[in-house]
Amino acid sequence: MGIKSAGMVKFGNVMSPRAYKLGRRKVAAEETRARIVDAARGLLVAEGGFSGFTVDAVARLAGVARMTVYYQFGSKVGLLEAVFDSLTVRRGLERLGAALRTPDPLDGLADFIAAFGNFWEADRLLIRRLRGLAALDPDFGQVWWEREERRREGLRVIVRRLVEEHGRPAPETAEEAVDVLHALIGFDTFDALVGTTRGFEEAADLVGRIARDSLGLGDR
Repeated sequence: MGIKSAGMVKFGNVMSPRAYKLGRRKVAAEETRARIVDAARGLLVAEGGFSGFTVDAVARLAGVARMTVYYQFGSKVGLLEAVFDSLTVRRGLERLGAALRTPDPLDGLADFIAAFGNFWEADRLLIRRLRGLAALDPDFGQVWWEREERRREGLRVIVRRLVEEHGRPAPETAEEAVDVLHALIGFDTFDALVGTTRGFEEAADLVGRIARDSLGLGDR
């Protein structure tokens, strides 16, 4: 094999200058993206909430050009989507698949409820602000709805397994059960239940008891 240019050579574990530069560029881009997401989150929870949330304001706080925000996220809605998804990663919701595969689906339901209770607790004010933006902005509302549908689909899996393994709820009421569980495990329910004397763990326990009773499995 002939000798290649310095920009293409890699001997053993030695990275070529070109690959090194590409790696550094990728790291820098990821750091910039994280800084923009953090700035957006900071603005959303600041006094004034989403009334002061603009791409220009996010760019200034992150110390980047306005076009950098658009380059990284495509739009304001794309940025909001990234803020929401950063919460998902931080609070481990990507591990929900384990709850759907738990041998006893009742245990899976309890894990599912606890996971979302923990998620809603992650940053209550931020989620309130994102929930408000979803109500005001149809485009971001679509983003919120898509994630709510993922939660609903997970509950369909659990309810289907409950019907198969426990005989409840009745098959003909399975979709109604999904609707009830979806409402019980939503942010609005947890936000309403958590007060000065009740924490999110207590709220999750209460939601779990109500969920089992609604399914006719309160004695299990």
